Amino acid sequence: MTDNDRQMSLLLDAHRGLPRQGPGDDASTLRALELCADLPMQPEVLDVGCGPGMQTMALAQATGGTITAVDLFEQFLDDLRDRAVEAGVRERIQVMRGDMRDLPFGKHSFDLIWSEGAAYIMGIVNAFQEWKQFLRPQGYIAVTEISWLVPEAEVPRDAYDFFRAEYPGITDVPGNLERIAECGYEIVGHFTLPDEAWWTHYYDPLARNLVTMREKYPLDPQALLLIEASEAEQRIRREFGECYGYEFIVARHVDPDVPLGDASAWPTLREYVPSTSDAGDDDGVSQDEGIGEILTVPPELPRDPD
Repeated sequence: MTDNDRQMSLLLDAHRGLPRQGPGDDASTLRALELCADLPMQPEVLDVGCGPGMQTMALAQATGGTITAVDLFEQFLDDLRDRAVEAGVRERIQVMRGDMRDLPFGKHSFDLIWSEGAAYIMGIVNAFQEWKQFLRPQGYIAVTEISWLVPEAEVPRDAYDFFRAEYPGITDVPGNLERIAECGYEIVGHFTLPDEAWWTHYYDPLARNLVTMREKYPLDPQALLLIEASEAEQRIRREFGECYGYEFIVARHVDPDVPLGDASAWPTLREYVPSTSDAGDDDGVSQDEGIGEILTVPPELPRDPD
């Protein structure tokens, strides 16, 4: 096993069983969804970097549409499958293993593209530019993006140094909105995730996993380094959380040749009831059976048999 493989194995171990793989909550997911005012009655939705799918479940139950959920790690997709079965929406959630930088969809496949806490992996500009081809005319895209909430000159040194090392592309909210607009989108709305959205479903359960990790790998330097880095990230949040946050940004693909739809076509959001459960590693792409011809996958790629 290479050092990179070992590091990834430890990271997956630390994140095993978490409700989410990053900050967020159902209330914020549904608040952002309400900004997508005139989606079709049963929209086609792509959830990129879905993780174990807490937001996927909220989207499926609120829209009544079909969700295609993509993540690189089978461990998280297994969690999503279990959740979907338990909630009775498995037939409307297509689970795919794949890389967000090389998605196998045709043009104009989706009414809405969703990505909570994942677009930074390829950079927000690259994500908005690359994923635009998959949106139908006047389609929506909703992401959460780490952002400075104060002028960069006012960011405390410890927080500044941490994020410049971890995510050099970080900028403030106006800067992110400008970047997105320059990619050919209209900004529909945006808001900052509340502080509790960092802790309840992410940092708090992660902290419990880290205690277990320390017991499991007491003399493993690589494991201890990962644990200390994660604990340092949480310390930065506790001490400097007022100067940065995840901004939920909803934008619309601007197509001057296609008129906007009728907002009255969007149904009242269904009530979302979280399931009780809300408390693999190669580069292939796999797809679940069971909900029709939503997308095209090259025939040589393996299909997920469940």
